[in-house]
Amino acid sequence: MWKPDRQSKQPLYQQIADDLERRISYGEFPPGSLLPSERKLAEQLGVNRSTVIMAFAELRSLGIIESRTGSGTRVSKTKWGATPRHTPNWRRYAEGGSFLPNLPFLRRIREALTQHPSLIDFASGELAADLSPIEEIAALMSENRSIPYLGYDNPQGYIPLRQALVSYLRDYRGIQATESSILITSGSQQSLYLITQCLLSPGDAVAIEDPSYCYSLPMFQSAGLRLFRLPVDRQGIRPEDIRSLYKKHRIKMVFVNPNFQNPTGTVLNAERRRRLLDVASELGLPIVEDDPFSLTAFEGNPPPPLKSMDPVGSILYIGSFSKIAASGLRIGWMVAPHSVVDRLADARQQMDFGLSIIPQQVAAQFLRSPYFGPHMERLRTQLLYKRDLLIEALQRELPGLVEFTVPQGGLHLWCKLIPEVHDGKLLDEAIRRGVVFVPGSVYGSDSGFVRFTFARPETKDIVPGIAKFAEALRKMIG
Repeated sequence: MWKPDRQSKQPLYQQIADDLERRISYGEFPPGSLLPSERKLAEQLGVNRSTVIMAFAELRSLGIIESRTGSGTRVSKTKWGATPRHTPNWRRYAEGGSFLPNLPFLRRIREALTQHPSLIDFASGELAADLSPIEEIAALMSENRSIPYLGYDNPQGYIPLRQALVSYLRDYRGIQATESSILITSGSQQSLYLITQCLLSPGDAVAIEDPSYCYSLPMFQSAGLRLFRLPVDRQGIRPEDIRSLYKKHRIKMVFVNPNFQNPTGTVLNAERRRRLLDVASELGLPIVEDDPFSLTAFEGNPPPPLKSMDPVGSILYIGSFSKIAASGLRIGWMVAPHSVVDRLADARQQMDFGLSIIPQQVAAQFLRSPYFGPHMERLRTQLLYKRDLLIEALQRELPGLVEFTVPQGGLHLWCKLIPEVHDGKLLDEAIRRGVVFVPGSVYGSDSGFVRFTFARPETKDIVPGIAKFAEALRKMIG
């Protein structure tokens, strides 16, 4: 984002006025559109509000903007030779449509991270740069300089990547699949989007864990689905709850994250896994299994996925590179019956004619390379170290004020706050002190919970980040 140059001889207010005039002339703010408030713009630009007031005054004097009490500041319609009937009401368009915007808390977090890159980030569910195999991927790209054909790819995805995934799924997850049963996507969220848009209809009822990452994705509501909760305890969901929801609401599909669930970190125990498959088979219900974290298990082998126990093809299995390698590659996959793969590949082709071939080539090479196994060992070791740093900091800074169960894998720590606090006010106070997290209510939970992602901040920032959070919490409780 553009910021005024404090080293320039031109006054800050004049730089801001010039930038706004340029953006208005480019059509970024069409005639009649509402500009950001003085307070918000000052916060975005890192200047005093009085500086923005002077910039707005300069633009008003030129007739470029106009202000009305209670209506905010808008771009002038007459200055630019436009009349209301010639100017689309873009605000109304932006607020319309069937695809809902992100939740307010998530927009607030994204805005804060954009405006203040120095924030200590416990919110973003991704790996820090020091956990990604940057050097290994650079070496592979240097060793393999051939570039594949850069035309449109196979609708299901790059064939060598699907072939590599067949071996990966067999060797690491115990899943038997063929390349024709695999669809490459841009990540777990695109897989979920395709499922909600193509396999379900508005008004359909689905069962989702509570709390769950799925509640942070408005795509379910955008698709017109009715969501029903499967409470998660320390052993995961209770399969009998599915039977109850089916009787009451005729649910059409079940969405689960059995291994190191996001956000709670729980693992569905072996007995419940068997019962879940029995209940789903009895009712003819498909299960969507999201499995991004299994290979991060800190001790021993990760629990087997439900898909490895599925002899009849009733489970749609979703995986991703984002949580084990690099989110920037934007590579995910789905294992599904061929009829489902065909349907979703056709839909995806309508959207974008397929994914970029080069990241798929890199992913295929990395999976087959001697670098993959050592990278996963190093990743688990470093994640465990970061988890322990986070836990020690919480115990030292907030004794008696937080409760949590120590996760044995994954990227997140789910905390219950003992004192009652307002989610939004705590988030704002934490941001003011230089740290950001995700309030638990984003995931469908009651207020009073917090998700910390220990994979995202740099190791050196974890302890001071929790100290800042502790300051914010203590300020809230007086």
